[in-house]
Amino acid sequence: MTGGLGKGYGSGGSYFDSDKLDYPGVPYSALDFNSCDRCSTSSCNIEDYSDSNQVRYCRLLGLKDLNQDKEYVRQKIADFLNHLTSIGVAGFRVDAGKHMLPENLANIYARLNNLNIQWFTSGAKPFIFHEVIDFGSDAIPTSQYTGIGRVTEFKYGIYLGRVFRHQDGLTFLENFGQPWSMMNDGDALVFIDNHDNQRGHGGGGDNVILTHTNSRLYKMATAFMLAWPYGVPRVMSSYAFHSDWQGPPSDKENNTLTVKINDDLTCADGWICEHRWRQIYNMARFGKYAGDAGVNDWWSGHTHQIAFSRGDRAFIAFNNEHFDLKATIQTGLAPGQYCDIISGNKENGKCTGKIITVNEDRKVDLVLSDWLEDSMVAIYVDSKIN
Repeated sequence: MTGGLGKGYGSGGSYFDSDKLDYPGVPYSALDFNSCDRCSTSSCNIEDYSDSNQVRYCRLLGLKDLNQDKEYVRQKIADFLNHLTSIGVAGFRVDAGKHMLPENLANIYARLNNLNIQWFTSGAKPFIFHEVIDFGSDAIPTSQYTGIGRVTEFKYGIYLGRVFRHQDGLTFLENFGQPWSMMNDGDALVFIDNHDNQRGHGGGGDNVILTHTNSRLYKMATAFMLAWPYGVPRVMSSYAFHSDWQGPPSDKENNTLTVKINDDLTCADGWICEHRWRQIYNMARFGKYAGDAGVNDWWSGHTHQIAFSRGDRAFIAFNNEHFDLKATIQTGLAPGQYCDIISGNKENGKCTGKIITVNEDRKVDLVLSDWLEDSMVAIYVDSKIN
C-alpha cells in the first residue's frame, strides 16, 4: 500500500492513514500487514537484498507490506482483479514480484475469473507477468515465478543495448535467447526499456539501455525484438522527462494533460508514444504475420549488418555499420514487390515508402545507407503490393 504519507486521500477519493495502517476503502487494517517482528529489521524496511526473508516480509522503500498469507488479504486482492477484468482489463503486470511469495500469488490467481466475453473469447484467462529483477546472483531468482506467469527478462534490453551501441556485434544475435543466459522462451516477457531503467533505476546502469532519446538505435532494437521469436515483447510508451521523478505532462493544478495526436498519428506536447511510431506499429504487424515461423536465411555481412527471414512470411535487414550495405540476400518470401514498412505504409494497394523487389529466386538486391535515420528494411506477406 502507501508509503509513510500520514493521512490523506487517494486519487480515487478514498481516505487512508498510513501511520495506523488504516485503509477503510478496502478495508485493510493493521491486522492485514506484515509486522516488523516478521521482518527482522529495526527499521521495518529492507536493508539487505541478499536476505530473502527481508525481501519477502519487510517494507520496500517504506511501502506498507500486506500479509498475503492471510485468507482475507488474498480474497480482497482477487476481488479487485476480478472487478478489473469485468470491465475489460485483459491482464496484469505484478510489480515487485519477488517481494511476494509465489505460492501466495498462485493462490490469488486461482481465484480469478475468465476474461469478459464481451471483448474476449470464451474461456480466455488474464495475461499475467511478474516484474522480477534477476541478473544471475539475486537471492530470489526468476525461476521461482515462471510456473505461474510470464516473468520480465531484464537482461534482454541490456544485451540488445550493448549490441546496437557497437559494444557487441549484430552478427552475434544468430542464437539470441536462452543461449545468452536468459530464461526459456515460453517464460520470458521481453522489452527494450521500461519506466525504471530508462531513468537509470531497476537494472538500468552501464549506459546501455536504449530509450526514445536515441531514436535511431531505439527503433532498430525494437524492430529486432518484434521480428525475433523469443519471449512475449512489450512496447514502451513514454512521456518526456528531465528528472527522475518528473510526472507526466500536466497543467498548473497537476492534472494530467490529454494526449495530443499529430496528423501522422504520433504524439505531441510532451507525450512520446513510441507505440505510435510508424516503424514500431508496423513491426507489431510484422510479428503478428510471422507468427510461430522459425528463423531461416540468416545472413551477416560485416559485424553490424544482418538479415533474416521468418519462414516464408517475413524478412528484415539491418545496417548499423558506418558504411553502406550492398548485397544480394536470400529471403523466404514469394517473388513480387513489397512495401517496406519501415519507410512507409501500404495504403490502398500502394506504398508510401520504398518498394522492395523479391526476385524469382526469392532473393533481394539491397542497398542500405548508413546515414539514414532508419537503416533497415522490413517486408512481410501482407505488405505485398502486386
